[in-house]
Amino acid sequence: MNELLQEINEPIAAAQGVRLLLWRDDLAHPDLPGNKARKLKYNLLAAQEQGHRTLLTFGGAYSNHLAAVATAGGLWGFRTIGLVRGDAPPAGTAPNPTLARAAADGMALHYLDRSTYRRRAELEFLAEVQARFGPAYVLHEGGTNALALPGCAELVSEIRAETAFDALAVAVGTGGTLAGLLTGLRGPEEAIGVAALKNGGFLRTEIDALTQQATGETFHNYSLKTDYHFGGYAKYSADLLAFIQQFRQQHGVLLDPIYTGKLLFGVLDLIRQGHFARGSRVVAIHTGGQQAWAGWQQRFGGPGPDEE
Repeated sequence: MNELLQEINEPIAAAQGVRLLLWRDDLAHPDLPGNKARKLKYNLLAAQEQGHRTLLTFGGAYSNHLAAVATAGGLWGFRTIGLVRGDAPPAGTAPNPTLARAAADGMALHYLDRSTYRRRAELEFLAEVQARFGPAYVLHEGGTNALALPGCAELVSEIRAETAFDALAVAVGTGGTLAGLLTGLRGPEEAIGVAALKNGGFLRTEIDALTQQATGETFHNYSLKTDYHFGGYAKYSADLLAFIQQFRQQHGVLLDPIYTGKLLFGVLDLIRQGHFARGSRVVAIHTGGQQAWAGWQQRFGGPGPDEE
């Protein structure tokens, strides 16, 4: 079996007659793993073709996307600028581990108050930003746009080359990865999205708009599960942390507390509920994000993945 495809032997799955596999996209690239690299791939090619030398993007203070863009800029030879939601750290105070990593990878960080940050998609504001920082290829928050979808669609063919499956499951933040998977599936298989944020039902509209923009089609072979957010984006509970610890002990896989921990918790609960027919083969996709642990512990304290 490909090293990126791992059998997950869970009693719940065995009892329901479901074979659960984990696609380790977190191991796909030593420096830039997971779905962020896939969402950036065709955007970076477009930036090169358009003659840009700078990438400019947006994100929260603990954003996996900011960290990924900073790394990608170094790998591809781009200057990078990150516009961060919130206040700058007090003078003499180091930034959190995510932003420190981005800065170490060469990203110039600038901070926007929340009211200004809300304007990030406005054309007038983007013109103001480029007047201030110079010409740049603008990447939306989370890296989600039509060009993000083809890179995620390639994941489907990579998995198909290794195993047949009945369903793919992925965590959903902005909807870009799931939308990309749908454009790659184009078959009878089902896609499952597990929303990482509260009240995530609106994401279906976002996903449908993305696939329409990219392919002119709306897909119906997917479902969006909104009951596994554990209180909202970057929220957690003792049960979630205990699940992540137990999963690592049993399977040797570190999940993250924002996306993939909620994904696997949700997938196993769906298996328990009988969502998948007996004999089904389900592939959950580990999209990376482990870098979030350092910032998570700094922000929230409490036990990490290796602590009781």
